Amino acid sequence: MKKMLALLLAAMMLLAVVPVFAEGPVEITMLLEGNNVTDDAAVLEKLNAYLAEKIGVTLKPTWGTWGNFDQLALDYVNSSRNEYDILFTCSWTSNEYAKYAKKDAYVRLDDPEDNLLEKYGADLTATLPELLFEGAKTEGIDGEKGIYAVPGFKDFATMNTWDVNVTLLEKYGYTLEDVKNAGFYGWGDIFKTVKEGEEKDGEVFYPFVFEGAVVERFVTGTPIVTGDSNSLLSYYMNTEDVSTPGAYGNVFFNKYATPEFEKFVKQMREYYLAGYIDPAIAIGETATDTWRNAQNTARYLISSEVSLYGYEYTTSEARGIQVAYLMTTDAPYIDNTSVQGAMMAISSKSEHPEEAMKFLNLLNTDPYVMTLLNYGVEGIHYTLNDAGEVEFIPEARATYSPWTNGVGNVTILPPQKGQGADFQQRFAEFYAGSKKLPIYGFTFDSKPVEIEIAAVVNVKEAYALSLCTGAVDPETALPELLAKLEAAGMQKIVDEANAQLKTFLGE
Repeated sequence: MKKMLALLLAAMMLLAVVPVFAEGPVEITMLLEGNNVTDDAAVLEKLNAYLAEKIGVTLKPTWGTWGNFDQLALDYVNSSRNEYDILFTCSWTSNEYAKYAKKDAYVRLDDPEDNLLEKYGADLTATLPELLFEGAKTEGIDGEKGIYAVPGFKDFATMNTWDVNVTLLEKYGYTLEDVKNAGFYGWGDIFKTVKEGEEKDGEVFYPFVFEGAVVERFVTGTPIVTGDSNSLLSYYMNTEDVSTPGAYGNVFFNKYATPEFEKFVKQMREYYLAGYIDPAIAIGETATDTWRNAQNTARYLISSEVSLYGYEYTTSEARGIQVAYLMTTDAPYIDNTSVQGAMMAISSKSEHPEEAMKFLNLLNTDPYVMTLLNYGVEGIHYTLNDAGEVEFIPEARATYSPWTNGVGNVTILPPQKGQGADFQQRFAEFYAGSKKLPIYGFTFDSKPVEIEIAAVVNVKEAYALSLCTGAVDPETALPELLAKLEAAGMQKIVDEANAQLKTFLGE
């Protein structure tokens, strides 16, 4: 009888624990940006088996692209839906990090009452530079500063560079030194020679292909002002030493009302009229695809790129040419925008914040997880050569190509072909030499002037791209733009930004 009772109790105990075990690992959903992924089955099979054993989770990614991510993310953060536990955010996407942290869209990871970083992110905080967490601090809904997303350990300092097709440049007898010495305002003769040489059998060639929304910053030496998501303000760096104030000091300007901007758009007009710029660059719907397609097919001489250390290895191999990147400042510069350039936030609507934090901790510290998610499965998506470098299998890479910088800690990835076994060490050392801008840590709070910003943006959108690509005559279009900006309240925005900056600097 006692034996039967013991067996019955044992059976009851077994039944009591079975439901917990049967639930299995927790599924974590994640929305990523900038990917070309149409077949992830082989990756998820291996990844989820590993994650389930290691931390009791599985991953279900949504591979957002450059084209659809903004709408997906914006629809989500402005809704009551909760299908994503983790989502990409940064200083430049529609679900802008600082803006939506303040709207309570993301979980505070260092919350004093429930510190997820402390509980489940010990490996993460030990691996990533403290500088990244410092730059990730922003205000939440309560006005208190905290960390609302895991910053990516990537090119955390900005490198504004001219992307040069060296193969084509040298074909016509020029060198990189010629490009450097001539500078932006002196490239006309080089463009003319190459254009005439490449235009055969009626085919048109445009030597200058760029991202119209950013090229002005490269020429005038103006970084993105964090919080100024509509690109209305200019802060002039000292490009010879970005750690010190420029000629104007620590002051913000109406981006479109400076002599530097006027000089820039007049030069762009000259290049446009000479036939050096593709008109499709000036059209919002075709601009990005035109720029990227020209780069990818090597149909350009000089382009623009917010680059990163070692990127020439990747692009040279992919394009079948020699690519070089010429920095427009003395060193990569660190500001909130660059540090917040790629981040992963846990949604405040997530039902699994702890499991999500465990996953982010592992993703950024475990080379196996990071490599699987970024490069795929060895033997299917890539092979390793004798130097231990990754060589992608083209057919598989065509269906599985995540945006690596948008995933996490790139320094734990194996090197790619041509980079060398010590590439990650050199990568880290290179960015250790970056310099902080004098206004590092400042974030513009647009709320006090949101009415004026809405009016100004409507005006700006009608002129900015066409002016910055040379498609319209600045002699008439620029005065029109300035008059309309002033009427819409632009000066109030500038004054508010400068008042906030003075407070931030303690002046």
